[in-house]
Amino acid sequence: MRTNEIIKEIKRLPIQKRIYIIEKTIHSLRKQEDPNQMKKAADTLYTDYKSDKELTAFTNLDFEDFYETR
Repeated sequence: MRTNEIIKEIKRLPIQKRIYIIEKTIHSLRKQEDPNQMKKAADTLYTDYKSDKELTAFTNLDFEDFYETR
């Protein structure tokens, strides 16, 4: 079955079943994601975070007390 045929068939379904198909599709995509994706991204940017003053400007505030105003 071709992609446009699949989409046409999905459009014929009631909304609840279409939502179910979307949820299942997203779930299957997430299972296929690389579990180390975040670590790889962090490793890639590590040197930038260590040296780029624009990225580290707010780290001076890390140990400041923070009080929310209302």
